[in-house]
Amino acid sequence: MYNKNIKLVIAVLIVGWAVWQIIEGYIGNGIMLILLSLIFVFLYFKNELILLAFLRLRKKNFEGARKWLDKIKNPESALTRKQQGYYNYLLGIMLSQTNITQAEKYLKRAIKLGLSMNQDLAVAKLNLAGIAMTKRRKREAQTLLTEAKKLDKHNMLKDQITMMKQQMKKI
Repeated sequence: MYNKNIKLVIAVLIVGWAVWQIIEGYIGNGIMLILLSLIFVFLYFKNELILLAFLRLRKKNFEGARKWLDKIKNPESALTRKQQGYYNYLLGIMLSQTNITQAEKYLKRAIKLGLSMNQDLAVAKLNLAGIAMTKRRKREAQTLLTEAKKLDKHNMLKDQITMMKQQMKKI
């Protein structure tokens, strides 16, 4: 909802208020205000609209996730670099169901901006490999699959990777 800089200003103001409360002898109020300021610091690093879009996407509600992402106006200035990566990642995953050319653009931008978790990076590369396969770019799909396999430390995508490799043999 709020710009990333406004969140930091609010957190600093609340911490200042907390220090004043502690100096005045209201230690409980001060501790509670410090905990409140931590919420704004957390939301600086994790955008609340992206978190809500992830929750909608987890329930396979693509329209609801799209509504939350559409509420972010001008993501280049409103989001940090990693948040921009996740913004593009979510758009790419949603568009991979309908428009693979747009999905490829968003997923490549998400990888370029960076994703925090290796699992998310593996999913993005796996989706890009699938897009490359549908566009008959076998060599690119193979390299993306091997990169996705390296990033998948917990073997959560093992079945999808083996299935994609079997489909590539048919091409």
